[in-house]
Amino acid sequence: MSAPGIFRPPTPANEPVRGYAPGSSEREQLRVRLAQMEGERLSIPLVIGGKDVESGASFEAVMPHRKNHVLAEVAKGDATHVQQAIDAARDAHAGWAMLPWEERAAVFLRAAELLAGPWRSTIVAATMLNQSKTVHQAEIDAACELIDFWRFNVEFMIRIYEEQPRSSPGVWNRMEYRPLEGFVFAVSPFNFTAIGGNLSGSPALMGNTVVWKPASTAALAAHYVMRVFKEAGLPAGVINLVYGSGAEIGDAALASPELAGIHFTGSTPVFQSMWKTVGDTIASYRNYPRIVGETGGKDFILAHPSADVAEVATAIVRGSFEYQGQKCSASSRIYAPSNLWPELRERLADQVSSLKMGDVGDFSNFMGAVIDKGAFATQKEAIDEARATKGAEIVAGGGYDDDEGYFVEPTVIATEDPQFRTMREELFGPVVTAFVYDEKRWSETLELVDETAPYALTGAVFADDRAAIEQAHRALRYAAGNFYVNDKPTGAVVGQQPFGGARASGTNDKAGSLWNLIRWVSPRTIKETFVPPTSYGYPSMDPDADGGQPDRP
Repeated sequence: MSAPGIFRPPTPANEPVRGYAPGSSEREQLRVRLAQMEGERLSIPLVIGGKDVESGASFEAVMPHRKNHVLAEVAKGDATHVQQAIDAARDAHAGWAMLPWEERAAVFLRAAELLAGPWRSTIVAATMLNQSKTVHQAEIDAACELIDFWRFNVEFMIRIYEEQPRSSPGVWNRMEYRPLEGFVFAVSPFNFTAIGGNLSGSPALMGNTVVWKPASTAALAAHYVMRVFKEAGLPAGVINLVYGSGAEIGDAALASPELAGIHFTGSTPVFQSMWKTVGDTIASYRNYPRIVGETGGKDFILAHPSADVAEVATAIVRGSFEYQGQKCSASSRIYAPSNLWPELRERLADQVSSLKMGDVGDFSNFMGAVIDKGAFATQKEAIDEARATKGAEIVAGGGYDDDEGYFVEPTVIATEDPQFRTMREELFGPVVTAFVYDEKRWSETLELVDETAPYALTGAVFADDRAAIEQAHRALRYAAGNFYVNDKPTGAVVGQQPFGGARASGTNDKAGSLWNLIRWVSPRTIKETFVPPTSYGYPSMDPDADGGQPDRP
């Protein structure tokens, strides 16, 4: 039962990013935790109905930058475990859904404080080790962004609940925002710990129960996120964690009549396959499942002839190579005007050659390794193709080595063909391709940017000419769900830049806003009449004063 009172939770604020500067306490604390976790070899279970579950099969969680270093043996689930998770979610649903919203909010607000404090070093370290993120990239993801999701989502929830209809005299109209009927299947990628905590957490906050399948290559961080949920007081069965093959786990989840929604971040082909499966079996579900997905990107940086070369170069380096380009928002195609290209090319060559790459335990490194051998092979193929193709050249980088870890140098390709494969297809790695356009063909280049790739996630335009910026706004209106002016196309902040794109990039339901959370409720309109009528008649039915009926024409 809800306690009497209209409650207002703490006003959210974005979590400050720690610098981990030499001599700082956070730097020393993190170094200690990294050393401890490197020396461990965990046994990571599934978590179903609040209990740790061993499956009898397992896979290894390793460091991409030291691929033979095993961090954990991870329980590998199958269809049987998915059904157990669905059963646990069903059992937990009624109690969690009926819990007052402030009690659900308190769980996630407590989780945010635990992550901001005692759990911060552990989850940052897990993200560094298992996902090969540098300390800065792990801090802004696994700590700050996830904390922001958990805090701001409470405010977004309240804004949804406060959206109420008008009432006429004698009537009280209300809107109840019910959780979905069934379970939400959350599928999260390797590249952001925060995405896993949000894909599972945002439906749960709204009263849903969840089956969460994280990427196998991010198993260590997911394990610790579940530990934070547990310590924060999340009831058993609200979020159930099942590792395993994407196809095996996904097929079992999508086959359940109780599927109420899919919260997905990953590749476009996988998302399209899941959507097709839902469509093919739509009559088997109790309700039409909500399908929310953020998928691929072929994100652009477009420089106008009036742009500042130093600003463009820095945006390319940061936007393309931070976290090895393994961000769905990372810039991977560049449109440079002919008047700026000579200087821009020189700056890129100089800056890229200065980037340090290696073990993320060395805080001076700008980059780590790509996530696994598949990612390494994709980048190698693209680089080799550029070397072998007439009209394409390697401007900077171009090296790769997988002897110790999956290392790919930050690489800039220049092409004379605006339809070159690496200008069109997502590579998801530290390879960016530049096309030099005639500085007098700005309008035509805007059309080229819009039409080259099927995606529409992020994009940036650099210009000092305000008219050119306005023209880009209009021409590229549908080319990016997150559009940046004189800034790199990465680094969206919860509560500041709600994130998501359309076309082949997803359903654009904007993580980090109320627009995402509203997908996880099913509204019910309630009309209460205080004094109901006792007669079926209406005044228009009464006879005229002379006792006759109204004249007919």
